[in-house]
Amino acid sequence: MIKIVLSGCCGKMGKMITECSKQFNNLEIVAGIDKFPTEIGYPVFKSADEMNVEYDVLLDFSRADALEGLLNLTEKTKKPFVICSTGFSEQQLDLINEKSKSLPLFKSANMSLGINLINSLLKKVAPMLYGNYDIEIIEKHHNQKVDAPSGTAVLLADTIKNSLKDETKYVYGRVGNCKREQNEIGIHAIRGGSIVGDHDVIFAGTGEVIELTHKAISREVFAIGALKACEYMGSITQPGLYDMNDVIGLD
Repeated sequence: MIKIVLSGCCGKMGKMITECSKQFNNLEIVAGIDKFPTEIGYPVFKSADEMNVEYDVLLDFSRADALEGLLNLTEKTKKPFVICSTGFSEQQLDLINEKSKSLPLFKSANMSLGINLINSLLKKVAPMLYGNYDIEIIEKHHNQKVDAPSGTAVLLADTIKNSLKDETKYVYGRVGNCKREQNEIGIHAIRGGSIVGDHDVIFAGTGEVIELTHKAISREVFAIGALKACEYMGSITQPGLYDMNDVIGLD
């Protein structure tokens, strides 16, 4: 049995993960960490410093500002840490990369199979289309999401950028006199209602438009992905920065 401590357990995603964990015979959430603890069926601590339950994997689906405390806990226990939060600063991303040299860390901006398949496909498609097609990314989320653009949109944009030989630049939204340049990758964020998460990668050419689209219908898809990551990381002892490609066997 893999014992999980869930950071962000009392939020929407945390509650979904708790519910979905019942589908896994080899996983058990033994404790949670949340600034605003509520009754959820296992002990909940207000901070990582207070958490004193033995565990096998730490899973975070909270906010970026919890990172340092959770990394401190991971350094203390040497247990795998699955990072599913988004909105990290450049300094925080550098910190994750640095800590992965001595700790088993997992990080993914999106836990769904579909997004990771699209991301893998972009590595092959973008170099074929760039130059003859303008590239734009549109992401849509509910009105409570705090970071923009989404971590997934940045993931997709970075994959495209890194697959190209030419230098490209990100343009976040457009206003006023801003004729498009060929080397731009446009990134646009929409916030409204209860949209779980939509992502469109658009390759707009002359006479045709190619779109890769992913729509999350339920948060369950992210919860299941996060729990599968915990399954995978439960057997990992070597330091490194792992991601969903490792879990689902993509290149």
